[in-house]
Amino acid sequence: MEVHCEGCAGCCLDWRALAPAEFDHGHERRGRYRPLDDIDNLVPLSCDEVRAFLGAGHAAALVARLFRIDDGPSVSVGGVDVAAVRGRPAFLVGLAKVPKPVAPFDSDPHWLPTCVFLDPQTLQCRIHGAETYPETCATYPGDNLALDAETECERVERAHGGDRLVDDDPPADSEPAIGPGAVGSRVFVHPAPDRIEDAVERLAAGDATRADHAEFVAVAAASSPGTLAVNDDRYERARERARGADSWVDDAIAEWFERAEADESPDPEAAATVEDERGAPGTPGWE
Repeated sequence: MEVHCEGCAGCCLDWRALAPAEFDHGHERRGRYRPLDDIDNLVPLSCDEVRAFLGAGHAAALVARLFRIDDGPSVSVGGVDVAAVRGRPAFLVGLAKVPKPVAPFDSDPHWLPTCVFLDPQTLQCRIHGAETYPETCATYPGDNLALDAETECERVERAHGGDRLVDDDPPADSEPAIGPGAVGSRVFVHPAPDRIEDAVERLAAGDATRADHAEFVAVAAASSPGTLAVNDDRYERARERARGADSWVDDAIAEWFERAEADESPDPEAAATVEDERGAPGTPGWE
């Protein structure tokens, strides 16, 4: 497997606004499971990765995803029918996307939903190689290739041309991120549906709060692979940490939203002020 990533970052941002009008970009919303949110290219995290992000103080970077489901096990929570495992709402935890001024695919800068850890200037990940770097990102698009599923690299090629997927041979150790045995590891279940009724309503409406996501993040951090068990003590500690976390991510997210809502002219160099000066890790740039 070999990919050409310079100037792309198609797997790290939601580039639907840059796609041709006739381009079909609904790959994440087909099939039985349909996300409540409208985030594209969500990176599903394991329980260990969720704990690592909490330990680094980056709770603001984590969001929950629940699903509607056709012809499958579901449960009604807050008036919303969501996919369930043994009557409990099932969910993923992934990395948030926030509006950032980016210019992928040789385009002019645009405000696009972008991973919290992507540097708008270099279009490189600020945590690449760090202990918190998600396995899903590190192995992408190996899992897609192993499953013979279209990759984001190929979608970018179809929409914008160029060569992004240089070698499509999947790595020998590629395994689906969400497969058998994922419950408790990457697919989590909430033990108390009545506790999240309002949160699910807000998720479905696109109005979820930091506290809403923190509730799901805490459950994920307290989960055990292969089981539906949630450790109460670990949950309480994780929820407290998620609600009280404060890092450069928090202030950067707030300022990006403020700038985008003010309809500022998108300028990738603004990342120097919004992120770098707040302590965000740097990126090496492209040789």
